[in-house]
Amino acid sequence: MQFSTWKQTGKYFTYKEKHSIFYQEAGTGEVLILLHGFPTASWDWHKIWQPLSEKYRLIAPDFIGFGYSDKPQKYNYSIHDQADLIEALAAHLELQKVHILAHDYGDTVLQELLARDIDRRKANISTGLQLQSIVLLNGGLFPETHLARPIQKALLSPFGFMLTPFLSKKMLRKTFHQIFGKETPPSEKEMDEFYTLMDFKKGQRIFHKLIHYMTNRIQHRERWVAALQNSPAPIRIIDGAADPISGEHMTKRYTELVENADIVLLKEIGHYPQTEAPERVLVAYLEFRK
Repeated sequence: MQFSTWKQTGKYFTYKEKHSIFYQEAGTGEVLILLHGFPTASWDWHKIWQPLSEKYRLIAPDFIGFGYSDKPQKYNYSIHDQADLIEALAAHLELQKVHILAHDYGDTVLQELLARDIDRRKANISTGLQLQSIVLLNGGLFPETHLARPIQKALLSPFGFMLTPFLSKKMLRKTFHQIFGKETPPSEKEMDEFYTLMDFKKGQRIFHKLIHYMTNRIQHRERWVAALQNSPAPIRIIDGAADPISGEHMTKRYTELVENADIVLLKEIGHYPQTEAPERVLVAYLEFRK
């Protein structure tokens, strides 16, 4: 699918009675929800979209504040709210039993969704999302292993709002070339697409608010780590080992904390496996689902 077609063929639902949320949908069968990372959007999945849509019903939203969804300036952005959004979208589409494929920021949203699923099961509540399987790409599952980039730390500071006017395509290119694998850098076309999604509705203006997901990870570490440890659904990690943010060092911590860890390491691949090595991600995902 072409970049322009992604937006043209997308759908929208209304969140909290006033916010327009973009999502893509394709295929039939078991439901697979795809959760994107920071600072990009659902377009991240386009390289594996078609083959996955031949096997599953795919739902890929842009979180509020990202991509083609609304980006309100006066808004309390949080991981819990993004989890609420996913539950609202599922209710809108009348979904209950779902599989999840997530990346980066989306991993953290998944951890909260998983914790809620566990809470409901303990309370014998039959409503709400029931997670059937989980696959996570490079993400900060543990705050102690998340090695944030300097720009992320700067945005998180009290003066982060002062940086947002300077979040240019040049700065994005520099950062992305640092976190992609040395042999799999983003093309100029991909950089144009990434930046277009950021720049839509001037999304850079709220990056200092969105970045507080890193604070959320620290605040809710015990709940979100426990969710991984007690998951009723099988979990696989597919990780770009060369990622300086959440690469192989993160998976080592995962094996220390989670029993029977199922990990597929993609050597020489960086922070965006689904963009850098889509075929390898697809093979690892489909093997897991078998």
